[in-house]
Parts: sequence; structure tokens; C-alpha cells
Amino acid sequence: MTHTFPKDFLWGGATAANQFEGGFNQGGKGWSVADCARSHLDTDVKDYKKQNEVLMKDVEEALANPDDMDHYPKRHGSEFYSHYKEDIALLGEMGFKVFRMSIAWSRIYPQGDEDQPNEEGLQFYDAVFQELQKYGIQPLVTISHYEPPLHLALEYNCWHDRRTIGFFMNFVRTIVDRYGRYVKYWLTFNEVDSMIRHPFTTGGLIKDRFAPEKFEEVIFQSMHHQFVASALATKYIHEKDPDAKVGCMLTKLTYYPYSPNPLDVLEAQQRMRSTYCYSDTQVFGEYPAYLLARFKNHGIRIQMEPDDLKIMKAYPVDFISFSYYSSSCVAHHTDNLETTAGNTITAVKNPYLPTSEWGWQSDPTGLRISLVDLYDRYRKPLFIVENGLGEKETLVKDGDTYTVNDDAHIAYYRDHFKAMYDAIYEDGVQLLGYTSWACIDLVSESTKQMSKRYGFVYVDCDDHGKGTFNRYRKKSFYWYKHIIETNGAALFEE
Repeated sequence: MTHTFPKDFLWGGATAANQFEGGFNQGGKGWSVADCARSHLDTDVKDYKKQNEVLMKDVEEALANPDDMDHYPKRHGSEFYSHYKEDIALLGEMGFKVFRMSIAWSRIYPQGDEDQPNEEGLQFYDAVFQELQKYGIQPLVTISHYEPPLHLALEYNCWHDRRTIGFFMNFVRTIVDRYGRYVKYWLTFNEVDSMIRHPFTTGGLIKDRFAPEKFEEVIFQSMHHQFVASALATKYIHEKDPDAKVGCMLTKLTYYPYSPNPLDVLEAQQRMRSTYCYSDTQVFGEYPAYLLARFKNHGIRIQMEPDDLKIMKAYPVDFISFSYYSSSCVAHHTDNLETTAGNTITAVKNPYLPTSEWGWQSDPTGLRISLVDLYDRYRKPLFIVENGLGEKETLVKDGDTYTVNDDAHIAYYRDHFKAMYDAIYEDGVQLLGYTSWACIDLVSESTKQMSKRYGFVYVDCDDHGKGTFNRYRKKSFYWYKHIIETNGAALFEE
């Protein structure tokens, strides 16, 4: 018996324009919030708040230093803007079926509120999509991935202002009309739940422009506007192409109770609800009762237009996509318990799991648990759109070129792929595909480091933006190529 994944399974990899594309001052692109994301290399990489909190003084400092690529690494990313043909050829060499990417809003509408788009920006993505088509690679496009135009943040408080729905829909109509013939899979917002953890990055919200006691309400008001915008985008995409599929995307934070203590179990349940409330809203088209209870208990009043809830109900998503890197333990009382970092969170350390240099704990069984939980909850197709391991790496000589012997990456992927296989065939989960994070090295979202490397391809750039930006195939490049060639059968040959 040959063990393979479903015949139409979409193997590939993921990136995001704000971390990968670069060219921040080229081709008519405007400033985005990502261009203000400063690295803090002198700070503990596990201190997520310090790494990601942005106040007005931070924005002013960024604007005062437009040529600083050292402290603002997202401005250069991996220079996909000038390397896209080479990069897509590498993806084609690996046999990718799908490539997750985002379209930089401020490359199409530099300020965000213009009436007419930037044609030079549109032509860049024309070229990208044509190159993907040349290699038979389907694009999976994230419409908004941590990069709203900075002008919207400064002039409108971005997603807190309802007018941003209109600006966003102008962007949506432009890219769907232009690129719809290439794109069959769309995601409206990356990790829509993340606004609660990094409101500037996700929602363009500058914290000290709001009253501290009202900021939670500001976040949920902004999130409401994104929910309405997502539904309207889904409506428009389906009107233009009834066969297109639109998904939501959440951060899959899988929590275990640290002990059988019922209070620890309750804590885990509450944390899981805090994860699911966003996908519940986008899948079922209504706010879950437990989130409405939170609004009431916290005195949060969401301003809505009369048709908002009808729109959300009428245009739910077609599939659920998510990121999964690790699981976390939680406890009602954390005194005297060792903690560690995770994907944008801090939690109790699980003694049964290995821990990376950045504090993330690898848990392939947790991926299977996550797949089963999501599919049982929603009964809609799933798509893993981020999964990977960040590692420090060293180039070594390999004949006339260089490589990286990234055995840790291979082991991580092998174990997670087997968990996916079991979820499909033993648990009955409908899984559309898988895009690793990230297929080519890029700037880490959580720490703004290039040295936290995820890719199958090494990019010669350090944490200060220094390097040739040359690309080198890692050992995992050839390993993943063989996995794709055999549709997963190679997993069971080892």
C-alpha cells in the first residue's frame, strides 16, 4: 500500500509582502505600518510586547529616518521586488502547487484613500502572477497581511474609522478585477484575531492616540469593521467569480491545561474560546454568545450600521485557514511555574515538548488536535497556511555553491506532515493544502530578525540588512521537493 495525500492536495509555501517584498520606496509605493516596525535586537526576543508595541513617538521616529534599513528591516525584506523571477523559479523547481503571498495595499493605493490606483504597482503584480502561471503555481492571496497604509493610521485611525471599510473595498475591487483570472483562493485578513495582541500591525491603531480605558473597545470596534469588510469582500469575489473560494485566517493557538485541576481545564477552555471567537464570527456570520457576554461584562459598545449583521450573516467564508507553530500550556495560577514564548504569546512551559531558541515548543500532535478541533467545529475545508520552525543557520561550502544542513527543519516538517496525514485518513479531516512558513527566508514578524530562518532557501542577509541577498538551496529544499514529487509517499520511505 502506498501512503499518499489526496490527489489534489496543494503543497507549497507562504510569504507576506511586508516581510518579504522589500522595495518600500520603489515603484510608487507608499508607507505602510510595516515600514515603522523597528527591530529591537538588544531586547529579549521572547519579550513580545517590547518587540511589537508601537506608539506615536515610534511612528515619528520612523518617518524621520526614511533611509534606515538597519533598524527597519521590513523595508528591505528579502528583496522579492527585484528577485521575484529567481524566487518563483526556485518554487517551480521544488514543484510547488500553490504559493501564498499578499498584495501590499500601499503599493496599489500609496495613501490608501485615493480614487485611482498606482499603475506601476499593479504592473508589478501582473508580472508576479504571470511568472507563477508560467510554472503552474496557483497563488493563494492574502488581501491584507499586516500592512495597512500608514496614511490611514495617521489621518483616520485606520480600522477604527468606518470609512476604512470603503477604502479597503476600493482596494479589493481593484485587485479582484485585475487579478481574478489568476487567483482562485483568497484570504481576507491575516490572523484577524491578532489585533488584540498587536493592534498597530493588524489594525493601524496607535495606542496612545486613544484613552487607555477605552482601548479594548477601540480594538473590538476596529475588528467589527474588519468583519464587515471581510463579508463585503467575500460577496464581491463571489459575484465576480462564483468558483473562487474565500477563507478566513486565524492564529491557531492550541492550549492544554497544565494539570487535571478543573481550574486549569477551565483556563484552557477560556483561552480556546478567545481564539475561536474570531473564526466563529466569520464562519457562522454572527458574534458568538460568549463574545457578546464579554462585551457586556467589559462595558464594550460596538457601533454598527443597521445592515452590518445581515451582511456578516449573508457572506460567511468558504474555508478556514490558519497558522500553527506550537502548542501552549496554561494554568489558573502560574506562580512558581516556568513560562516560555509562543506565537505572539507567553504561556506555561510544557515539560514534554522540545523548545526552540525563541521559546516555541514543537508539537506535531498538537497540529493533529488542532485540525480535528477545527473540522469538528466548522465542517468546512481547512487549509494550513503557516507552519514552520525558526532556526539560526550557517552556510557551508557545497561544491561551487553553498548550502545549509538544516536537519532540524526536515525533522520538524516530517513529524508535522505525518500528523496531517493521520488527521486526513484516521480522523476524516478535509484538508485542502499546506503552505510552509516561510518557503524562502524573510524578516521574522515577531522579532524583526533575518537570523530567525524558516525557509527552504537561504537568503544572504543579516539582521542589519547587510549581505548580497543571494539565494542558496538548503538541504530541506531537496527533501521537500521529493515530498511534493511523491505527494507525501516519501514520508513513509524513510
